[in-house]
Amino acid sequence: MTEPSPRDRYLTVAGRNPVLEALDDPQLDIAKILLSDRAQGDPITEIRRKASARNIAVEKVTERKVTSVAGSPRHHQGVVADIVAPAMRQLSAFLEARRGGREWATTVLVLDQLHNPANVGMILRSAVAAGIDGVVVPSRGTAAIGPITIKASAGVAFRAPILRVETVEDAVEQLRDSRFELIGLDAGGDDIYTADFGDRVAFVLGNETRGLSVAVDRSVAIPLAGGVESLNVSAAASILCFEVVRRTR
Repeated sequence: MTEPSPRDRYLTVAGRNPVLEALDDPQLDIAKILLSDRAQGDPITEIRRKASARNIAVEKVTERKVTSVAGSPRHHQGVVADIVAPAMRQLSAFLEARRGGREWATTVLVLDQLHNPANVGMILRSAVAAGIDGVVVPSRGTAAIGPITIKASAGVAFRAPILRVETVEDAVEQLRDSRFELIGLDAGGDDIYTADFGDRVAFVLGNETRGLSVAVDRSVAIPLAGGVESLNVSAAASILCFEVVRRTR
């Protein structure tokens, strides 16, 4: 099993205005700010001033280092900030904590090779709003949780129960070993409003165009009218999350 890296605790914000906004939010725990050795101007001076006022470390690094952390050369404007995400952890640690007792009943979402970071962000927002226990976001094959994801989540990504794992196949193996039933969201499945859900379920959300890439135990579908064949995966995830909530009230 891959050991978690120290960066697994952080979400990265890139760009001068986003970093300034993060500095203005006292609820965000900023671990570190990286500034390119090329970055200059009034916003950079303001970032340094606000970081100093909050005793946040500012490290001067190469432009290449900033690009590497940001994940793209676009839009970082020479500055990135690592923000602590307190609810984010490895899937293995999450499952270890939910082996039995009051923690046995658990509902998670599994993102199966979702490539659009905005979809990932909106799913995180819906999951937090509905009180879903966790969202499995594999490091490989699924969009990174970066600036676009964070923006689409309206900042909710910072407190979302994100569960990290290397691949969706690893996630499926761990969940099966922990006695989760895997239910795919698929057009050919049973009606979501009449299908039974157990008390330990992992709902798998497939790729925006290709659908599911892993085997599941069964599937459920959202009934659609008007000749509509499918919904955007983030819209479907929202309906699923609140159907789960409805059943528990």
